Amino acid sequence: MSSYDALAASYDGLMIDGSYRKRADWLDRQLRKSAIPVRTVLDLACGTGTISCLLTQKGYQVTATDGSEEMLTQAMGKAAALEGQPPLFLHQTMPRLRLLEPVDAAVSILDSLNYLTREKDIRETFRRVYRWLKPGGQFIFDVNTPYKLRRMDGQMYMDETEDSFCVWRTFFSERTRVCTYQVDLFHRNGDGAWDRDFEEHRERAWSSEELRTYLTDAGFTDIRITGDLTLRPPKAQEDRWIVRAVRKS
Repeated sequence: MSSYDALAASYDGLMIDGSYRKRADWLDRQLRKSAIPVRTVLDLACGTGTISCLLTQKGYQVTATDGSEEMLTQAMGKAAALEGQPPLFLHQTMPRLRLLEPVDAAVSILDSLNYLTREKDIRETFRRVYRWLKPGGQFIFDVNTPYKLRRMDGQMYMDETEDSFCVWRTFFSERTRVCTYQVDLFHRNGDGAWDRDFEEHRERAWSSEELRTYLTDAGFTDIRITGDLTLRPPKAQEDRWIVRAVRKS
């Protein structure tokens, strides 16, 4: 079972504190500052499509990709309620990104890039995003910081809704710089019985120096790393970085 297959149906309820609208508003402000007019946007690793739908409501034409069919099923159901043209959803992993045509900007929200645990995969993802961005287009993404992933070692987290209960156990390896999330998910059926599923998620702690190097090697310029949803330099104990880069004009 791949990441988020079992979790997909319960994801939105469990992630109610994801601050999606606040993040979409922040992205919108940054996209309006782009060197080129932004009409088309790639939402890379879109999950259940919340950011895709919010950007669509703001007037952008969105292409959204994700590696999980189950997450995309949830996303398409959500988008069906939108007025006008819904996002175009494509089933693709990040290192296999292939669009129909170049876009004006690309975004990836809530630590999707951390799920690329191999250097060759994150390098290839950056190359592919660069390939499908128009000259002057922005790439904006966030990552969980090494500080946060190290701090999560040995922790246990619980989330619940009326019909689901989720237990996350986390372990960090200094050797691989990978944080492993072991997820037990209990979901209540219509007859009142509970089903149990198990998933394992892995996130790599990428340093700011690595991210800058890989983006530069892919061709990006004007690379900026800031604190979460701000333009200030990141603090030493920052949980999330925002990374912005531009394809050469």
